Amino acid sequence: MHDAPWDTGLMRPKGAHDTGAGSMTAVALFGAGGKMGMRIGRNLVASPLTVLPVEVSETGRARFLEAHGIACIAPEDAIATAQVVVLAVPDTVIGAVTRDLVPKLRPATMVVILDAAAPHAGHLPARADITYFVTHPCHPPIFNDETEPAARADHFGGIAAKQHIVNALMQGPEAHYALGEEVARAMWAPVMRSHRVTVEQMAILEPGLSETVCATLLDAMREAMEEAIARGVPREAARDFLLGHMNILAAVTFQEIQGVFSDACNKAIVYGKETILKPDWKQLFEPEEILASVRRIT
Repeated sequence: MHDAPWDTGLMRPKGAHDTGAGSMTAVALFGAGGKMGMRIGRNLVASPLTVLPVEVSETGRARFLEAHGIACIAPEDAIATAQVVVLAVPDTVIGAVTRDLVPKLRPATMVVILDAAAPHAGHLPARADITYFVTHPCHPPIFNDETEPAARADHFGGIAAKQHIVNALMQGPEAHYALGEEVARAMWAPVMRSHRVTVEQMAILEPGLSETVCATLLDAMREAMEEAIARGVPREAARDFLLGHMNILAAVTFQEIQGVFSDACNKAIVYGKETILKPDWKQLFEPEEILASVRRIT
């Protein structure tokens, strides 16, 4: 059994540094040399946080050192001093990584996971004296005020384009939400709105809303464009026409501008829904369906 980890007077880990903005909080970045580790590592290194990179592959260690000038260290050395452990590893290995890592952590350590799938699927080991914090980017919105070429080309976010984020304090003291949000804002910078949700709500957002619905319908639109091309429409004309209409139709649908669809368009929508969508398609948002989806992913 671990001793009670919380300083009940200040509601922060015993022996931890002040976690206010600009603090020297130490963050262990696991998977530092991978695709996501390199992406968020860039921002973490540029932030006031102290980064302790951990990477199992020799290639990844060399990549991180070359890009950021910081040598990766052994996992045991990183967790010996880190207040926060960020897991920049694939969803499919979160369970295996945390089963090995979590028992070794000091009480009151915060573990940050970058997606709700593994936490919602129940792959995180039970341990009451640590904090689990989940964060995910919304990615730069379609409608934005970006004018710089680098920002306009940053479709994922975290480089130059501003984006919103979602965060969930899965377990841990309420005071730890501020620490998790500080780390999340640093990782996903530049950040506009930071939304607090539950892990269950984040799983509704992804994979439910963003992947099962949005990505599927976008892929269907790409297939529809290819069908128009196969029926004789020039490729550039089909692509320009579709992307342009996606822009204005989305602006009206999501009330980015004031406007209404024509009667003809509304009739086409009714016919399209009846033809393309199953009548019970919204059942994919039922809790058991979301849970089944995240378990398939992980």
